[in-house]
Amino acid sequence: MSDSLRDRIEQYYATVPLLFSDAEEFGSLRLFVRRKPGAPYYGGPSHAQPIADGSPAITAADIARVRARQRELGVPEAFEWLAEASPTLRACIEAADLPVAERPLMALHPHCPVGPKPLPEGVTLRVLTADDPALPAALALPRLAFAKEGAEAGSAGRKELSVVVEELTQDGTVATTRPAIRAGHKTLIAALASDGTPLAVGHYHPANGTTEIGGIGTLPVARRQGLAAAVTAALVSHARNHGVSTIFLAYAEDAVARIYSRLGFRPADSTLLIANQPARS
Repeated sequence: MSDSLRDRIEQYYATVPLLFSDAEEFGSLRLFVRRKPGAPYYGGPSHAQPIADGSPAITAADIARVRARQRELGVPEAFEWLAEASPTLRACIEAADLPVAERPLMALHPHCPVGPKPLPEGVTLRVLTADDPALPAALALPRLAFAKEGAEAGSAGRKELSVVVEELTQDGTVATTRPAIRAGHKTLIAALASDGTPLAVGHYHPANGTTEIGGIGTLPVARRQGLAAAVTAALVSHARNHGVSTIFLAYAEDAVARIYSRLGFRPADSTLLIANQPARS
């Protein structure tokens, strides 16, 4: 990955959470603290990351102070950073007994064409508005999609989706997400069955012409139909049409990476490291 691309990605990770949160500094670490309940930003924000301005080395005391603040806030003791930007942090985090997972990055060349992908009969794509009746189910779908690793078809479907919808409505996630959509900070696209049930969904949060595509998930009973690829292609087109030139994503499994590579994404030679952050797992 070129230094300029890495710089844009690093700046994105430092900027986009501020659309939904305030930042508190603890030595050489920055903790993002949500302004309102709910989770309009993929992965948080309730995580900490290194301050990328030549700050002194991160210490065990910095990590301990951040974790104490996260416990006070009642959020996961989560951290997220580019491996290449802070190569010594992983050892410090693991020494604090927090599990660290790797998420390799892929990026799309600005001039790489990405056209629409075929959909099964009766399935349509839609950019969801803040008041879209499918929004609650679209927000709930990733919890079922990411409950287990793998891309094979599963048994979870509409019944299980309705249970999660109720949970996210009650905990404020749906209500908190609506203003983010209205403000243009969050875009969701869903593949919908003929009855309006989301079968696959994904989103992006733009910041300064850069975005990460995330949360690409398919309802387990609807897998193996090309829905994830169709949603990803639609997100790319929508982002480009709204002024985004740098598009990247992270993945956890090689099978998923193959889907993205067929769309034109290529390894970005950088890895996102996440510690104790279930929303990105």
